[in-house]
Amino acid sequence: MKSANSILSSYGTSVFEVMSRLAIEHKSINLGQGFPDDRGPEDVLQAASDALLTKPNQYPPMMGVPELRQAVARHAKRFYGVDADWQTEVMVTSGATEALAASLFGLLEPGDEVVLIEPLYDSYIPILRRAGATPQLIRLTPPDWKLTREAVEAAFSAKTKLLLLNNPQNPAAKVFTRAELELLAEYVKRFDAYALCDEVYEHIVFDGRRHVTLMSLPGMRERCLKIGSAGKTFSLTGWKVGYITAPAALLAPVSRCHQFLVFTTPPNLQRAVAYGLDKDDSYFTGLTDGMRVKRDRLAKGLERIGFDLLDCEGTYFINAGFRRLGFNGDDMAFCRHITTEAGVTAIPVSAFYAGGEAPATIARFCFAKQDSVLDGAIERLEKHFGRK
Repeated sequence: MKSANSILSSYGTSVFEVMSRLAIEHKSINLGQGFPDDRGPEDVLQAASDALLTKPNQYPPMMGVPELRQAVARHAKRFYGVDADWQTEVMVTSGATEALAASLFGLLEPGDEVVLIEPLYDSYIPILRRAGATPQLIRLTPPDWKLTREAVEAAFSAKTKLLLLNNPQNPAAKVFTRAELELLAEYVKRFDAYALCDEVYEHIVFDGRRHVTLMSLPGMRERCLKIGSAGKTFSLTGWKVGYITAPAALLAPVSRCHQFLVFTTPPNLQRAVAYGLDKDDSYFTGLTDGMRVKRDRLAKGLERIGFDLLDCEGTYFINAGFRRLGFNGDDMAFCRHITTEAGVTAIPVSAFYAGGEAPATIARFCFAKQDSVLDGAIERLEKHFGRK
């Protein structure tokens, strides 16, 4: 038989699936998978239920229901001072990953280069390679994940079509400073490129930091596509509702790709997200405060056991070095070890690197879980490492 696509066939089972299967097999507490384990806001759930029963359930408009596109435009103005025309500059997608795929397929040509910052989300490179583009990596390393001018200079060239920026960044839990964003904007403009901004954790930023969207910087409004996620903002990851805000000229080719990928997204979920985006400030500050409390709860326990914690500036992941615990293998071996022997699952940070030798002494833990789950994980780790 003839072979399947050589690019996508070259990728094996993701580390997330590997670790999740292992967690199920060993009845482990899974802090590897990046999703909350609560129900989400009750009023948003009720809005979805009401819309299901009282509104049409046939194909909604391909670009998304007007209610949600209008709400996304209001959200951009409210939080970032960005004016967006909801009719020509906002589109609803089936999650942020579909938004990424539609954007990359819609904008890239074979031979283009895309600048990415690693560690990085695992879907980026397979999608852009399938689009025929070549990744150019900027490497950030722990513990400070510092972005340097030298690294940016080395990555950009006349072939650069796009910067793909994840901010706040998973898995580094880094929130890029305004100075770092200005540096990236400088190079995007110098090389007449675009910026695809994956900002799904925009409302999960800690310790007085403020999320700045690259789109709001001078000269970047016409070069940026901003992706948001209802899954992250409302702790409803299974809904798969995302949205893109972009200048009309950039959104048009993306929307043409979107129509051939999924065409549309369930209308009742769209209308519920529209309701959610218009919630008052207390919801968004409450989301941040609640996640910060969970971060600190897990961090305190991990530190007590002997992990070396890296700063968690945003997202719902915390990274922890394990060398002081006396384990001499790499991070993949460590995550397998604590899954099978301690009953707690994490993800090796090296899995988020695509080029060269990656840091191999850090595990990523998700803290967007019930307090009892976090406490149970700490109790198991304490017992295993003899700290209790």
